[in-house]
This record gives sequence, structure tokens and C-alpha cells, in this order.
Amino acid sequence: MNNDMSGKVTIITGGGKGIGFGIATAFAKAGSNLAITGRTESTLLKAKEELEDKYDVKVLPIVADGGYEDQVKDAIKQIADEYGRIDILINNAQASKSGLKLVEHTKEDFDLAINSGLYAVFNFMKYAYPYLKESKGSVINFASGAGLFGRDGQSSYAAAKEGIRGMSRVAATEWGCDGININVVCPLVMTAQLEQWREEYPEIYEKTIQGIPLQRFGDAEKDIGGTCLFLASEAASYISGETITLQGGSGLRP
Repeated sequence: MNNDMSGKVTIITGGGKGIGFGIATAFAKAGSNLAITGRTESTLLKAKEELEDKYDVKVLPIVADGGYEDQVKDAIKQIADEYGRIDILINNAQASKSGLKLVEHTKEDFDLAINSGLYAVFNFMKYAYPYLKESKGSVINFASGAGLFGRDGQSSYAAAKEGIRGMSRVAATEWGCDGININVVCPLVMTAQLEQWREEYPEIYEKTIQGIPLQRFGDAEKDIGGTCLFLASEAASYISGETITLQGGSGLRP
């Protein structure tokens, strides 16, 4: 399978760290120029420096909070002015509080999850649409097993992510005639927070691993980034409106 992304432009929200940076690395290796967004300039600049030093690509860092429409509108304009095109939009960024029972959530907790997740995805999709239509591009939105499987303590996060899934399916229907394919991924991935948790609670970590048929968490670059590369490739151009669970087999369902 050819994952050459040379000459293409990929937007990755939350691309300066964690899962987003892993995806950015995968796309940089494949030759795509990047626009990475986030709320902390120093994080974005560090990611830009590392990616440009290692790979022959250009990285445009943009400080923007996806929950604010004017910031997203301006970010898309900057990207279009810089590159002249947008081929791939990956909506990865999300903030939320976890570990709270439904009745313990406040409206502010829900606002955080919905604004940084559902509204942010809506804003980026809305303003990137004309460019994606022109390039017959791809959108990859991130949801979660929290919503798919009703995981405890994740009410606001699950609500935001299931909203993203529903909106993605509608967009796949509406934008199909424009040649844009839209899919959702639900990852279970190793992060810096999980690594710290593994060090602090090794026995609980091992018990958790035993519940994953493949006996490991996903790798942000190889597993998540690799799947995103496939979904953005010509080989996946007929796949749209789907939810792909990257959960090592723990997301088995009929």
C-alpha cells in the first residue's frame, strides 16, 4: 500500500503533543506538510522544530482554541494562505474532566467537553470544507470507547465524542458528492499519562493489559498514525461514515 503524502497538506488539531504528535510524525514521515494547532505556543514550536529537523516537510504551528469559531476561521485562513490547499483534516484535540459520576458533573464540566470536542470539530470542518471539496480530501475525527461502551466516569467526554460520531456520519452523507470521505477512529493508546500511571500502579496496569486481547496499548505513531494514513490514502477513498475501533480487540462488538 502506498502511503506517500508528498505535496499534501494535513491539519492536525492538538498536533503538538501526545496522540496528535504521534500522528503528525507518521504524516511527516510520509511526506505531508503539516499545520498543527493547539493552545500552547511553546509546545507547538517544539513540535515544529523536531519534525522539520527530522523530515523534509514544512510545519505551520497555529495557536488556536477550536471551541472559538473566530480563532478557527483565522487558523484555516492562515493555512490556506501559507499552503494554498488543504487535503486532510484530523480532529484529535479534546479536553474534559474524567472520573466523575454523571450526577457529579457540573454544566461547566459539560461545556468544557462539548466546546473543546464537538464544537471544535464542527468549526474546523465548517471552515476547512471549501478546501477539502477542492482537493477531494479526507476528514478523520476522533471519538472514544467511552461513548461506544459506556465507560464509567466519562459522561461529558462520552457525550462530546458520540456527538462527533453522529455529526461525522451526517457529514459523510452530505459531503460524499464532493468526493470527501469522513471517518471516525476510537483509539486506546499509550500516552505520557498512562506511562506515569504504569509506574505508579504497576499491578493495576498489568491487570488492565490482561483485559486487552492484544496485550498492549496502541502506539500513537505506528497504530493510530498508521491507521490515519490509510484512511487518508487513495486505498481508503471508498471508506466513509465508518467508525474504526483501535482498541487491541477490547472493543469487540457484534
